[in-house]
Amino acid sequence: MKIHQIVAALIVSALLASCAVGPDFQRLPYTNAPAWNAPLPHGGDKVALAQWWGAWNDATLVMLIAQAQRENPTIAQSAARIGQARATVRAQTASLLPSFTGNASDIRSKGGANGMAGNFSGAATTESERTRSIALDAVWELDLFGGGGGRRAREASAARARARNADWHDARISIASEVANQYVNLRTCELLLVGYEIDAKSRAETARLTDLKTNAGFEAPANAALSQASAAEARARLIQQAADCDVVVKVLAELTALPEPDLRVALAPGKARVPVPSNFVLAPIPAAALSQRPDLAAAEGDLAASMADIGVAIADRLPRLSLTGSIGVSDFSSAGIPDGRTWRWGPSLSLPIFDFGRRAANVDGARARFDESYATYRGKALRAVREVEEALVRLDGAGKRETDANAALRGYEKYLAATEARVRVGAGSLPELEEARRAVVASQGVAVGVARERLAAWISLYKAIGGGWDATLATPPTPASPV
Repeated sequence: MKIHQIVAALIVSALLASCAVGPDFQRLPYTNAPAWNAPLPHGGDKVALAQWWGAWNDATLVMLIAQAQRENPTIAQSAARIGQARATVRAQTASLLPSFTGNASDIRSKGGANGMAGNFSGAATTESERTRSIALDAVWELDLFGGGGGRRAREASAARARARNADWHDARISIASEVANQYVNLRTCELLLVGYEIDAKSRAETARLTDLKTNAGFEAPANAALSQASAAEARARLIQQAADCDVVVKVLAELTALPEPDLRVALAPGKARVPVPSNFVLAPIPAAALSQRPDLAAAEGDLAASMADIGVAIADRLPRLSLTGSIGVSDFSSAGIPDGRTWRWGPSLSLPIFDFGRRAANVDGARARFDESYATYRGKALRAVREVEEALVRLDGAGKRETDANAALRGYEKYLAATEARVRVGAGSLPELEEARRAVVASQGVAVGVARERLAAWISLYKAIGGGWDATLATPPTPASPV
């Protein structure tokens, strides 16, 4: 048997026997809990989570969420990371295949020396040379153990690409939740602002009438001072509330990347109108619900990638086998040397012998990074369970409190109306009226605050169970680059 046949047989045998070293990744459960430990939401119309925002019956909110998901830089950053990860997968895939390189050269040279013997005139002799060549080189590193740029490396890059894709979906859910939270803050802020405007006008009118009565001698100066102080307090509260609402508008402008004047025009029609969401169905088994969270899918992808990295580090300690070859032609024009054709091919074996423990340390480092990724994964899974449970508890608590808070507000408003009527006919006192007003203002704050808490709990629950994400959703488009 000829030598090249023996080499070919060895190569084929090595390829057939090759295997990826290192552990194989197995999916882990998010949680083994059989059911939630908090009451599930009930009542209302059941809608799919992915279309939940449309069930809020607020076109402005839906528009702002869509705008933010198109233009928010955080989502653009996540999309760019996906592009990077995809490029890495393509590069790792290409590294498994042979690479070809073309080379061409055209070199001219000229040399000379003063004649020493038989040339007493000192004249120089020169000789020119020209070398031309063209060749095609090929290199193929056989993937014996899945290391280097092999299967384990490609497996790691593919897992990271899946993780970055899940990150993009998680960013979209987070941005949608943040826009919704700020929108709810704005509408409840405006609702309080309307109540404070009415209160400020009422107190200003009371102060005006009290001044008239004081000047006519029908009211004590102390009551005039009280009414003026009450009016000033209402104006200060109104100014503060208006400033708070303006701040929320600016936050929304940042989240949506809309010019503030355009944003204010879009917000104007629904001023002080709080949206009312419909319920969505929540899986009673925690594992089923948490499987919809893209952040857990991203953590799982990073965990799989870190396990594949262990195989890459182990394979770096093992032999490497490469095939190299070249074919070309050359022309050396000097003293009549003719053209030549060249070729070469053969295997190249690299065997690590001694590196002072560097490769062994790389394996230990890869295992430690896997342990870190595993701890991160477990921490995110535990946090996910807690976030859903907290949202359920807050949603249940706010729903129960809202009825009582609204009943208290209606009762204080009736008491205030009765007190105002008594003061107008001279049967009530100004301090009694101010006490009734303070009760209404405080009750307004509580009622609106509970409504805001309930909506915030719905939004938290939406985010905690992944916003309707699943692995079959479309991948993000490639972002347009400015360069």
